[in-house]
Amino acid sequence: MANLYILAFDHRGSFLSKMFGIVGRPPTDEEHTRISDAKYLIWEGVQRAIEEGAPRDAVGVLVDEQFGAQVAKEAKAAGVKLAMPVEKSGQKIFDFEYGDQFGDHIEAFDPDFSKVLVRWNPEDPAEVKNVQGARLKRLGDWLHEHGRTYLFELLVPASDHQLSLVGGDSRAYDTEVRPYLMLQAIDELQQAGVEPDIWKIEGLDRRRSCELVAGLARREGRDHVTAVVLGRGADDAAVDHWLTEAAGVDGYVGFAIGRTIWWNGVEGFKDGTMERDEAISLIAANYRHFIDVYEQGA
Repeated sequence: MANLYILAFDHRGSFLSKMFGIVGRPPTDEEHTRISDAKYLIWEGVQRAIEEGAPRDAVGVLVDEQFGAQVAKEAKAAGVKLAMPVEKSGQKIFDFEYGDQFGDHIEAFDPDFSKVLVRWNPEDPAEVKNVQGARLKRLGDWLHEHGRTYLFELLVPASDHQLSLVGGDSRAYDTEVRPYLMLQAIDELQQAGVEPDIWKIEGLDRRRSCELVAGLARREGRDHVTAVVLGRGADDAAVDHWLTEAAGVDGYVGFAIGRTIWWNGVEGFKDGTMERDEAISLIAANYRHFIDVYEQGA
């Protein structure tokens, strides 16, 4: 698969609470319009990046239907690769945003990739794994039966026990523990019949960890399967490091980065400290920066 550089802004619950301070209630019509405009601002940043030289054939956007329907339609019409989420926002256990009608919504927007965000830890109770595994397999089977591509964002949050093994140091967990748990999680998901086409993987500090993840994702005839690096809202230096470690690893093809690229631009425009064009330019520059880092590291 060719390189893929996804700018992710499908955030819903976290976008409401952390960017707009809306907690415990749906947005008003006026707030919905403002939030949708913020998503459109990010899309304008993507278009500016393409104008400034970002490789159009590798550019992708990940945007939600709730606040980004217009973006999704325009991206599709413009020939920009489109990914859209299937999961209900903010759930510890995966569930479908639109219930049994998930397929209707996918077909209505016709995205290139259908994405799920999943929290899966090998220490999770068996009943949780069984529920998630069955739902995720159902989605994957439907996607493949309909000739569609399964984009799978895997998060492995630390349990209290796992964090205690490294003295409560979340950084040590990320470096020393999470890579091994991630391998176990991928194995368990495959054993449950969950077969993503693209794994959206938390950044890994060591190239060897990237190689092990990619190798496991592609084992036993899964030669078409690829991986991209997600940004986790981390600072530029951390994301730069993760991209450099993954770039050039057989099986990795790029990234799916969100808040690290667009947060400051959206916040500046929302707060009135940036003009719209300045915010668009900042988003475009941040996006192009990470494309350059990945391509230079390959």
